[in-house]
Amino acid sequence: MLASSPQDTPAQATPPAETAGRRRSTRRRILKAGLIGVPAVLAVSGAGFGIWYAVSDVDTVGEVDFTNPLAIPPLLTGRQEGGRRVFDLTATAGERRLKSGRATTTWGFDRGHLGPTLRATRGETVLVNVRNDLPETTTVHWHGMHLPAAMDGGPHQPIRSGETWSPTWKIDQPAATLWYHPHPHGRTAHHVYRGMAGLFIVDEPAASAARLPSRYGVDDVPVIVQDVNLDDDNQLDEGYSRIADVGILGDTLLVNGTVGPYFTVTTERVRLRLVNASPARVYNFGLSDDRPFALVGTDGGLLPAPHTTERVQLSPGERAEIVVTARQGERIVLRSYPPALGLDPINSRITGGDDRFDVLELRAADQLSPSPEPAATLADPPRLGVDATAPATRRFELAGTTQINGLAMDMNRIDFGVVRGTTEVWDVISPFPKPHNFHVHGTQFQVLSVNGVAPPPELAGWKDTVYTTPEVPMRLAVRFSEYADRNVPFMYHCHLLLHEDKGMMGQFVVTEPGQTPGTPPHTDHN
Repeated sequence: MLASSPQDTPAQATPPAETAGRRRSTRRRILKAGLIGVPAVLAVSGAGFGIWYAVSDVDTVGEVDFTNPLAIPPLLTGRQEGGRRVFDLTATAGERRLKSGRATTTWGFDRGHLGPTLRATRGETVLVNVRNDLPETTTVHWHGMHLPAAMDGGPHQPIRSGETWSPTWKIDQPAATLWYHPHPHGRTAHHVYRGMAGLFIVDEPAASAARLPSRYGVDDVPVIVQDVNLDDDNQLDEGYSRIADVGILGDTLLVNGTVGPYFTVTTERVRLRLVNASPARVYNFGLSDDRPFALVGTDGGLLPAPHTTERVQLSPGERAEIVVTARQGERIVLRSYPPALGLDPINSRITGGDDRFDVLELRAADQLSPSPEPAATLADPPRLGVDATAPATRRFELAGTTQINGLAMDMNRIDFGVVRGTTEVWDVISPFPKPHNFHVHGTQFQVLSVNGVAPPPELAGWKDTVYTTPEVPMRLAVRFSEYADRNVPFMYHCHLLLHEDKGMMGQFVVTEPGQTPGTPPHTDHN
């Protein structure tokens, strides 16, 4: 069954606001044109420092005319065949009218930009037929999903042009907002930037007790956020500043592929499923009037209890579910405030730490249907049987932009093996003043401590991606309880996708007790 919204069209008919970010966009182009390849010490020294500092941030607050209804990705619930829920996806090129003038060439699933929302229930077996109609090899990684390594969709499961890949697995994890995106070796940033991303919502009956808004596209709304740079012909600019060396930092925001979006709220409370689908940018989401909202879920599912807050920061790949209480007839704006990157002022500025964006306008109707407050208890907290005093099993040091533990990614090298059914304690640290985060495939982990103390409430649930503030150690409890394969690896990597593509990634296998790691399959991405 395929349900779509009339707001969602491949080429939007209503031109978005041309004023959105115009001033900062011009400055970004000047900065990029003048500084690519220039040593940082020269770029920020002498008389040019003041000019450089003035042009190196992006600020669209108050400049966005919210003229386009938010596109809602179609909801794909699949079909039943042989006891499995079956989905069909096609990776293809397409077009999206982002601004008035020429349509932008994009990539995506089914309609040529982004993809439908897949939805299934815990306990179901799913099969996804993914056909590749792109001109080059891609993959589809099920980010946050607990599944066998051979079904993970990482770089060892390439889908060549014209071929179809059909992974199948049983869903066995709590209700959560997961997502899917490409993971081809060395090309992930390009594929995601061009628009290849979609949600995979996992449901479970127990989650109904949380009393959360649950009508997709009505009071349960996907908010997939990406940033892009568009050239004068409205085409995606894939260049990036080598000074920042984090990848593309765009000056135009897309929300579900919409520029300048608004959403009409018809209920007292609305649940926003926030997804940072950008290749490099960190967002710090909050509301324009600084009202508090309830953070109810993160990467791997619902938090133990709602956390009332005014901000939620998401690095690339992270997700959050928030519940916003609206008032009749009002208009409020979801914003991204300057994120806390933990860097010195110069490095923070060139990597987006001073940037602000107006993201999405919420327009409350004159009459709002009642909706309950979230329950005081949402889900069981993670319990993996270890605490922050347990000795570390492994240490991961994210150095520069190309290595973890002094090694760059090698598709033919398995870095270590984890014994199925055991819980390991991983220490992760980024010792240098660059933004990084850390993502692990095939599992959800528990954050035990941050800089030696208990994690804050926003890290109290299941996670698969965490921001690694420079020089701040994070301790994680990681368990692989079910799927073993001594030859086919899972990945761990920085999810700033340029870093991943440049080599800041490793791979491990899950073995049966007594086994040693085997040999990864030969994988050709040509």
